[in-house]
Amino acid sequence: MSKKQNLYVVPHNDGWAVRREGASRVSSNHATQADAIGNARERGLNHGNTSVRIQGTDGRFREERTYGPDPCPPKG
Repeated sequence: MSKKQNLYVVPHNDGWAVRREGASRVSSNHATQADAIGNARERGLNHGNTSVRIQGTDGRFREERTYGPDPCPPKG
């Protein structure tokens, strides 16, 4: 299994950006938050083990989405 990737959708300049955790630069720039979320989602689906945290305009993280295998699948 590949190492977990953490991505953040954050406000950047006059738009939105996707930034990988620990990176000094943004991975991609987008005009809208929806476009940035779509890009992060595609990267998450392709990578397979990804957490995407979405930041609101107020600076608070409002949502987290995960892609890939469930580390705690239901039993039964």
